[in-house]
Amino acid sequence: MSVWSEVFLGVIAVATLATAIVQVGVLIAAGRLARRVDRLVDQVERELAPAFGHVNAIGRDAARAVALATAQVERVDRLFADLPTRIEEALTAVQNSLIAPAREGKALWHALRTAMDVVREARRNARARRRAEDDDALFI
Repeated sequence: MSVWSEVFLGVIAVATLATAIVQVGVLIAAGRLARRVDRLVDQVERELAPAFGHVNAIGRDAARAVALATAQVERVDRLFADLPTRIEEALTAVQNSLIAPAREGKALWHALRTAMDVVREARRNARARRRAEDDDALFI
């Protein structure tokens, strides 16, 4: 072997040693970085866990509010669906309570008027008979 081959062999050995040292350094740095990332993830989880709890509570409250609002809207819908029927029933009841007595009053008024007409007619007939009798008495 020549001197140059020994020199190149030495250079290759030094380069291989340097590469191995760099690789070990990269592995150590990667291990440290992995531990730091793990600590950062733990810290983020600890800090965000209450926020996620609050977000979950807000979501539950919002879902409950939506359910209540839906129930109220359904109740209002049923109310407005029943409203025309109830108005019709109320108007019918009012109409019956006003018209029935009015009809009875009208019938009573007609009966009273008819009775008064009968009494007047009877008086006229009585007067006419008296005049006829008076005229008959004068005729003689």
